[in-house]
Amino acid sequence: MAASRVAGRRLLLWGRPGRLPSRSPVSGQRSLHLGGSRFRATKVAPEIVLNVPETKTSLLENGLRVASENSGLSTCTVGLWIDAGSRYENEKNNGTAHFLEHMAFKGTKKRSQLDLELEIENMGAHLNAYTSREQTVYFAKAFSKDLPRAVEILADIIQNSTLGEAEIERERGVILREMQEVETNLQEVVFDYLHATAYQNTALGRTILGPTDNIKSINRNDLVEYITTHYKGPRMVLAAAGGVAHDELLELAKYHFGNLPSVERGGAPALPLCHFTGSEIRVRDDKMPLAHIAIAVEAAGWCHPDTLPLMVANTLIGNWDRSFGGGVNLSSKLAQVACHGNLCHSFQSFNTCYTDTGLWGVYMVCEATTIEEMMHFVQREWIRLCTSVTEDEVARTRNLLKTNMLLQLDGSTPICEDIGRQMLCYNRRIPIPELEARIEAIDAQTIRDVCTKYIYDKCPAVAAVGPLEHLPDYNRLRSGMYWLRA
Repeated sequence: MAASRVAGRRLLLWGRPGRLPSRSPVSGQRSLHLGGSRFRATKVAPEIVLNVPETKTSLLENGLRVASENSGLSTCTVGLWIDAGSRYENEKNNGTAHFLEHMAFKGTKKRSQLDLELEIENMGAHLNAYTSREQTVYFAKAFSKDLPRAVEILADIIQNSTLGEAEIERERGVILREMQEVETNLQEVVFDYLHATAYQNTALGRTILGPTDNIKSINRNDLVEYITTHYKGPRMVLAAAGGVAHDELLELAKYHFGNLPSVERGGAPALPLCHFTGSEIRVRDDKMPLAHIAIAVEAAGWCHPDTLPLMVANTLIGNWDRSFGGGVNLSSKLAQVACHGNLCHSFQSFNTCYTDTGLWGVYMVCEATTIEEMMHFVQREWIRLCTSVTEDEVARTRNLLKTNMLLQLDGSTPICEDIGRQMLCYNRRIPIPELEARIEAIDAQTIRDVCTKYIYDKCPAVAAVGPLEHLPDYNRLRSGMYWLRA
């Protein structure tokens, strides 16, 4: 099973439902219609309450963290976030974390696979999981009244999976077919190539699914060893959102996860160091109709103070697709150029963060004859961020970034995901007001300074697939990372 992807907040205003307060032309205060034909002036500040439920956190004796947000819904999402992904694998067992994610739903000591599926179906619940380069996640969405059963099921599949030989062999074939499907998704292929060249000979350069030979050879002992090494209390977060009482969740966590070991065998595995290398991978195929290209520089990790300015810069570059309306009136200058010159079918900026590093760049889909010009304008826009971005642009982008962040928190599942990820990355959940204040403090000079630090005269990593005859060679791309001025 594979997964989906900070809470939508609403403003509560005093007054009659469905009516917005009007502004008094004399006093500048809001007047609320309270009935009849009379209006009463009131102060603005006390009337507007941002409905942000508190994120409560607790720590078990074995190091497992418990975090929840109670929004009073009739449904909830609860999940286990584990600080373990493909980055903690080596060349021989690469693909184990993803393989283990598949095996989690194939039966436990208490439940067969069929029993598990029937129980989830009868609850009207949804059980899912996904693996990334640094995290593995198991979560369930259910009615709030079924929270105890959902937590018990998660605990059962994490701690008591049978990992039967027959199930392993059957799932081996499933993963091999999944790998074939991924190979048809050129965006996934390009980003795997990008990681492979940017972090060559390091853990982040390996794919999440692993090579075919590993998938064919992974056995039960490999899976058990991975669980024994990484599935420990200090590296786990039990997060929940929706109709969840924190005290109840804490008691469930103590009962079902309290026996997890608190210290890793032989000590905690060290985070494998990953070094960025400016380099490229080209897979030329002139039979393909379009070229898929990604270019990126090394960015900051999750906890670095430069991460938010880089997110603002990423939002400023934006994204565009031929299906978009707006044309040359779009706010993104790169989108205006791409639309006006018909330079690409689509592009999107990205800012991928890891614990101690990241990738900041642009992914584009172009026709063969427009690659060179599109790449020129991408790099020109990057240099503009370093030298001449304006306050008006940054102010608009700050608002857009804050809006996008809040719009993503549109249900218990994305909120739960936000809680789990932030608890692993920061050991706390950053309050919305704090996040907004930190974004609001970013001005044009900050963007210019941070972009100069990470972009200007830096060696990029490039991954490209398709008809690449017109893609400039690496030396020309490298020379586009700076300007020569008389």
